[in-house]
Amino acid sequence: MPGQSLFDKIWASHRIADLDAEGSSALLYIDRIMLHERTGGVALRSLSQRGLPVRSPRQVFATLDHIVDTFPGRSDMTLVPSGSEFIRTTREEARRAGIQLFDLDDERQGIVHVISPEQGIVLPGATLVCPDSHTCTQGAFGALAWGIGSSEAEHALATQALRVRKPRSMRVRFTGQRPHGVGAKDMALALIARDGADGGQRCVIEFEGEAVQSLDLAGRQTLCNMAVEYSAFGTLIAPDEQVFAALKGRPYAPQGALWERALASWRWLRSDPDARFDVERSLDVSGLAPMISWGTSPEHAAAIDGVVPEPSAQRSASRAEAAGRALAYMELTPGQRLAGLPITAAFIGSCTNGRLDDLRAAASLLRGRRVAPQVRAICVPGSTQVKRAAEAEGLDRVFTDAGFEWREAGCSMCFFAGGESFARAERVVSTTNRNFEGRQGPQVRTHLASPVTVAASALSGCLADPRSF
Repeated sequence: MPGQSLFDKIWASHRIADLDAEGSSALLYIDRIMLHERTGGVALRSLSQRGLPVRSPRQVFATLDHIVDTFPGRSDMTLVPSGSEFIRTTREEARRAGIQLFDLDDERQGIVHVISPEQGIVLPGATLVCPDSHTCTQGAFGALAWGIGSSEAEHALATQALRVRKPRSMRVRFTGQRPHGVGAKDMALALIARDGADGGQRCVIEFEGEAVQSLDLAGRQTLCNMAVEYSAFGTLIAPDEQVFAALKGRPYAPQGALWERALASWRWLRSDPDARFDVERSLDVSGLAPMISWGTSPEHAAAIDGVVPEPSAQRSASRAEAAGRALAYMELTPGQRLAGLPITAAFIGSCTNGRLDDLRAAASLLRGRRVAPQVRAICVPGSTQVKRAAEAEGLDRVFTDAGFEWREAGCSMCFFAGGESFARAERVVSTTNRNFEGRQGPQVRTHLASPVTVAASALSGCLADPRSF
């Protein structure tokens, strides 16, 4: 028999029962459930109204992140209509159910996928679900984590289990050494641009290769975060010493003798040398340049020193038609150079690039410089702990001295459900994960990029190559 993949091992260890003769669908035990106020409070209230208790409150965690405002001195009042009611509902239902809530005045508050590893909630080999599509971010720690719907959240809360059709498996190897100025965001955008936004085929993707191993944990989380834009079900990176060191001593990680026992089991969490995958892909990063999106899908991306492609260069007639619509929305023409395209706003933050190392990377370019006069620049740390750590290093002063707004933690302008948006038809460069029409406000045209590319562009007043700095 062939060896097992990391996915196979986690699936087998959490399978309660097969639900069909082929083993293609199973009832899985869920180790940890995470909620946020946009959907979590509603799920908890629905459960309560049906007279069903949360089965294991100690394994459920909630935070306020999606529709809270991020301005200094914030309160329960939000910019989005009825947002305050979502916050109050989540607070009341979390208290009633006896689950841990990271409230606005809690030092542990932040974006759900950022605070989970900070608190040791995500652990290698665990299953973790959240009603949020970017839950796959936490696969960077060797956990099987995926996004679910509200009804599934209710089922998981009530039973600590979920019925899951077993996804196919895919291995993506990033080979070669990353050039200067190229990071995880660039790797992800290059992969999605090459294979398309449906390239992940709803597989559980294991990322491997020397370029992956060279990434810090922030970079690995960025890579896993963007995999949902590749249509992945979930992601995995085999845990290593960097992961173990980061989780040791975290509040919800094992302690003392339990830590040593857990560590011994976690070292087993890797794919066997002869493991088979349903799909194999690879990408050599040695020739990559910093990437930037030009359209309205993450697959619409190219090198920053490149040009807007012809729609006819797309792989199919439907994709060519979509690219044509994207260019009309973005007000771009084929052959137009990307570098030098004027911008009026820049955003650094989100569950994709709002971690401390992301802020450090951007600050390395901003230090001693000033953003262009016409650019409104905003930095929103991914968690309160990230914010406090950045302030302890003086990074907040680097951002504010450069002309950035320095905010409280939250999702903010990743999408405009928080009630705040950029001005109509603004051209924005952003570290977020999605650039769909209207994602950051009505008619707003968003270019996705890494933190250093966003910083370089803010300084230049136009899309800019960070390598020039």
